[in-house]
Amino acid sequence: MKRGRKWTLGLGIAAAVLGAAWLAVAWWLPTDEELTAWLTAEAEERLGVKVTIGSAHWALLPKPVVVVNDFRTQQAQAVVIRHLSAHPNARVLLHRKLVFERIDIDDAVFPRNSVRAFHAKPGVSEPDAGDGAPLEHFEFRNLTWIYYSGIAVAYDGEIDFDPHWRPRHAELRRPGINPAFTLTLTREADADRWQTRIHVGGGTAHGNVVLTTAANGAMRLSGELAPHDIEVASALSSFHGRSPVGGKGSGQTVLCADGKWVGELARSLHTRTTFSVNAATVLRFDLDKAISTRGKEHDGQTALQELTGQMDTQNTDEGMRATYTGLKARAGKYTVTGKATIYHRQIEASGTLDLVEGAIGVPFTMSGPVDKPKTSVPPGFFAGAAIGTAVLPGIGTVIGARVGGALGRIFKGGAQQPVAPAPVAPKEKVD
Repeated sequence: MKRGRKWTLGLGIAAAVLGAAWLAVAWWLPTDEELTAWLTAEAEERLGVKVTIGSAHWALLPKPVVVVNDFRTQQAQAVVIRHLSAHPNARVLLHRKLVFERIDIDDAVFPRNSVRAFHAKPGVSEPDAGDGAPLEHFEFRNLTWIYYSGIAVAYDGEIDFDPHWRPRHAELRRPGINPAFTLTLTREADADRWQTRIHVGGGTAHGNVVLTTAANGAMRLSGELAPHDIEVASALSSFHGRSPVGGKGSGQTVLCADGKWVGELARSLHTRTTFSVNAATVLRFDLDKAISTRGKEHDGQTALQELTGQMDTQNTDEGMRATYTGLKARAGKYTVTGKATIYHRQIEASGTLDLVEGAIGVPFTMSGPVDKPKTSVPPGFFAGAAIGTAVLPGIGTVIGARVGGALGRIFKGGAQQPVAPAPVAPKEKVD
């Protein structure tokens, strides 16, 4: 037999084999309707909630792919994925292992409370790819996360995975935000250590994070960041927050978290930041006007010569708690010191307004909704202020307030009187 005929016969046999294989695969793989039903049942089993899927489709050429449209959980706030495409690794699939080269999500909504309600049934485990990564690349566009407070924030991003779900490289972005927000993680060789680069509010917060795993599987995440020249109001507006203070913040942040999986690490995350804000301004509040009018008028702004303190954040099952201690702000001849806690968008704060630091001060408290808190001073404030003004015009208001406040504490009489919002309020946080 001539060599040309041998090649022709060989190609014919190969074509027949491939054709038979294609028919076998096409016969074995489900129809779109069967695939939709199977994926629905599988999702309900893994998530523990009812699910609907608009449509699902698979294709083998030019590359294997499964496409899912209009995925929706049946919850008060539905988790919605408008479009998802999953690309299995064909080479690994031949060895009867399921490894995805990439998964892409376009236009999705993830309410935090709904995701927290997922409860996988016993015996349902994560996919096992042996020494490889069950997923090599994950990319998402216009994925909206709805926080506990109800604030909705959209993200774009992508993650490249190493084995055991370790990110090789990850990036998170806020689309359409200026100045830009980006968070980038880059793994250092094969160590469980990542360089962290954050750009937000025109400044940076670079550092590193380390993951350690105990023999029993318990994990601990720790790290350090160095916030530098971050415009506070701009940074919060990037996440639909409203800051009472403007200016460029810098400082040092340490973080830690404990858990047996990523979700537990996220829920236990604690951060501590020692900060100072340069060229700080109290927005929407004029301290001089508030004092001169005894709280009747306060529209405007207050420039600060100093703003420092420490902020602790703690993630909980019901959102993030932010605690501020050692707060100190100086505006002209006035100094304010205090502490505050923000949780469930409610604030509890107390402090002192001083004319001469540590010598002449008016104590105050603040509580209520973050957007509209009520501030109170001790009984006798207005009476003492009036007497002081009559005796010593100019600074008498503050001196008299100090006297009146002291008398009020001694006799403990009368109800506290509300005045204008405190001159310096802690920064709002998005949980």
